[in-house]
Amino acid sequence: MQDEKVCADAVSMMADAGIRLTDRERGEIELAGFGLDNFEREGLALVVYVNGDRYCAKELVLFAGQTCPEHRHPPVELEDGRTDPGKQETFRCRAGSVYLYVEGAGDAGGIKAKVPSGSEAYYTVFHEVVLTPGDQYTIPPNTLHWFQAGPEGAVVSEFSSTSRDELDVFTDPRIQRVEAQEG
Repeated sequence: MQDEKVCADAVSMMADAGIRLTDRERGEIELAGFGLDNFEREGLALVVYVNGDRYCAKELVLFAGQTCPEHRHPPVELEDGRTDPGKQETFRCRAGSVYLYVEGAGDAGGIKAKVPSGSEAYYTVFHEVVLTPGDQYTIPPNTLHWFQAGPEGAVVSEFSSTSRDELDVFTDPRIQRVEAQEG
């Protein structure tokens, strides 16, 4: 997929969900491919509205069947010597459906998502939470999780404590936190 087309498709999905972006926000859409060179399968588009020292707000767009790989948001040592427990995030589904997997009871054989082929070893948590428009779920800090869009794709609003994406710990050692591309 060409980056401009992917960004335009993400804007269209958000507009269909009633989310209107400014010109600046449309120009700052990030495409996170995680260094896997397979954005259509493992990746997402996002817009960051605000990411301050206390809170963060984003829109996440996943196309049909697209997956954000398994990861956690670990504790962080702050400059003043305190320890931040890691990012806590709430996902609220705005459009489509998203299959969210967190630590807890569940197994790979009974889930709605399809673990990306060739990456099976890097998906280890299978407690399934299905989110449809209006549903939300809060993920505690340092909790392994991953998520995948349903067949119609998904638009998800994320509200969280400070986001430090570069410090996320992914189960898949192939993942590289590279600068996201802007659309």
